Amino acid sequence: MLKKEIIVMNEQGLRARAAALFVQLSNKFTSDIFIEKDTKKVDAKSIMCIMALGLSKGEKILIRMVGPDEEEAMEALVDFLEETEINS
Repeated sequence: MLKKEIIVMNEQGLRARAAALFVQLSNKFTSDIFIEKDTKKVDAKSIMCIMALGLSKGEKILIRMVGPDEEEAMEALVDFLEETEINS
């Protein structure tokens, strides 16, 4: 299992389009992936769960994952969350 605390850097946070792109990226991996904010822990592969967190720029979250491709997944998802602008 891998875990890392990070700060969301995207100007729009993780809402709407950014949330959809994040979930799409998460679903490319077979590992189980979760995001924790305060006392909430959600499935990072569910758009409804990610949207429910309402993450804004500057918020600190914990991302956890376990599975055969966890290292690749961690690198890709952390890079995505630390970007200041979502491009696609």
